[in-house]
Amino acid sequence: MSSTPDNVTFDPSAFLATCSGRPGVYRMFDSDARLLYVGKAKNLKKRLASYFRKIGLAPKTAALVGRIAQVETTITANETEALLLEQTLIKEWRPPYNILLRDDKSYPYVYLSDGDYPRLSIHRGAKKSKGRYFGPYPSAGAIRESLSLLQKTFLVRQCEDSYFKNRTRPCLQYQIKRCKAPCVGLVEPEVYAADVRHSVMFLEGRSSALNDELSGSMEKAAMNLEFERAAELRDQVALLRRVQDQQSMDGGTGDVDVVAAFVNPGGACVHLISVRGGRVLGSKNFFPSVAIEEEVGEVMSAFLAQYYLAHSERELPGELIVNVMHEDFETLISAIDTLRGQQLVISHRVRGNRARWQQLAVTNAEQALAARLANRQHMGARFEALAKVLGLKETPMRLECYDISHSSGEATVASCVVFGPEGPLKSDYRRYNIEGVTAGDDYAAMRQALVRRFSRIKDGEGKLPDILLVDGGKGQLSMAREVLDELAVPELVLLGVAKGVTRKAGFETLYLNDAAHEFTLPGDSPALHLIQQIRDEAHRFAITGHRARRGKTRRTSTLEDVAGVGPTRRRELLKHFGGLQELARASVEEIAKSPGISKKLAESIYATLHSE
Repeated sequence: MSSTPDNVTFDPSAFLATCSGRPGVYRMFDSDARLLYVGKAKNLKKRLASYFRKIGLAPKTAALVGRIAQVETTITANETEALLLEQTLIKEWRPPYNILLRDDKSYPYVYLSDGDYPRLSIHRGAKKSKGRYFGPYPSAGAIRESLSLLQKTFLVRQCEDSYFKNRTRPCLQYQIKRCKAPCVGLVEPEVYAADVRHSVMFLEGRSSALNDELSGSMEKAAMNLEFERAAELRDQVALLRRVQDQQSMDGGTGDVDVVAAFVNPGGACVHLISVRGGRVLGSKNFFPSVAIEEEVGEVMSAFLAQYYLAHSERELPGELIVNVMHEDFETLISAIDTLRGQQLVISHRVRGNRARWQQLAVTNAEQALAARLANRQHMGARFEALAKVLGLKETPMRLECYDISHSSGEATVASCVVFGPEGPLKSDYRRYNIEGVTAGDDYAAMRQALVRRFSRIKDGEGKLPDILLVDGGKGQLSMAREVLDELAVPELVLLGVAKGVTRKAGFETLYLNDAAHEFTLPGDSPALHLIQQIRDEAHRFAITGHRARRGKTRRTSTLEDVAGVGPTRRRELLKHFGGLQELARASVEEIAKSPGISKKLAESIYATLHSE
């Protein structure tokens, strides 16, 4: 190891005169001994000399060089060892001028527990529990889609074991046909075992064999005149084939990661599509912190090294399809072989469906970065601040907030507004006209809205949010938690937003997941500003819907329900009596005195007006 002398002014000429030309790693420090940048080189002297030339430096590189007060180098046996050491140092110290991948969490798996009635669920972390694990999936959203499909198709339970063991009657999942209620013995063990086996075949990527088996069972049931069973199997086959068409990928049973990088002056995005067993499991966007390397190839190389080397526990496919090549890929392949004992192929020129998926990854990266940079109100920073105050491992990508609006119980409307890091997702907004609840019962109204919303999501319509905000205090929060538990909605953060004692903005009391976790945020908190923004938007959307519904009700005359009373007669009646209220007070005889109204028609009008 070598370093510069410990003095105030860094002399690059003196340093380079003693620098080695062998492979190794270099570390750059500022005057306060803070690590600024870590890099590797096949030839340390040549690489470091490129930083200290007098002309031709990019602005960000020049800014880095201007802060350098000390450089240390470590010589390695070869470039592969240099790459491994570089990634170790970047992961440990996270220097500000390196490309940094914010992805320290473990990736989720689908977990199938042991027992007579196994449970399907999302799992992160160490695989200590007995059972089977499928994945990994690129994101929690991707795994929720698979679980939703399996629950809809094969009705395998997803509830917690504690909830399952203490049931005395079927829950809401059974009522909406998402579970066969094994908790109360409404399904035979062998039937449930068959559903579990089919779920495993799907998770293993054996979709063709699964379709063939279900099709054969469907034909057999039809031959035996078991038409209900045949229809059930037909629906399963149709759903699985639809999904299989959407997830088709040239390459049969191959394991592939499709990675595309895109860079513009505002930042960088890397989009990754995961394919396992020939089936697309999902995709995810990454926004690495880019400091001095702004070339697409540099971003791609840094991303792949950190993604696959810094997290050796992460599953590695047999092939990567990328949109750009880089000279360091050979070193990366060698480092992966050294560290993990696994061969890796990196492909760039591909054809057919593989080229289509490569282009799709590029398009997704471009659009994701454009959307991120288009937000002029720093929405992304607010989302990150919210993740920090809530203690989340990753920044949420979808927030939903619900509110109720009515006038003394009249024309009750529930609103659902959706926000992402790019801002309001207005195409996903929803309103619910609340019926059949006691006037003014906000708890029942909120419950009805949540059940309707999340039942549709369980049906595969729409997306699950990462955080569910409820405008209300402990009561509304508890009710929302009850609905989510009944519907077995996985990994969903609940946030209750209650007005403070003064009921002024900035003094809200927040509840995280349950009433016991109560806290407040300072008035200048970006996270609080986001909460206020989405809460106010939900309130505005609910009021707008309520007013529209109330106005429609008040504009709709009760007389429209009377046969023989058309627009002209309605207008003349209301004109004669001076309004609907006075008409309702009139007797049959008084109504019959109106122009064009017979005694029989007057009796019908009177009966309609007093039907309540």
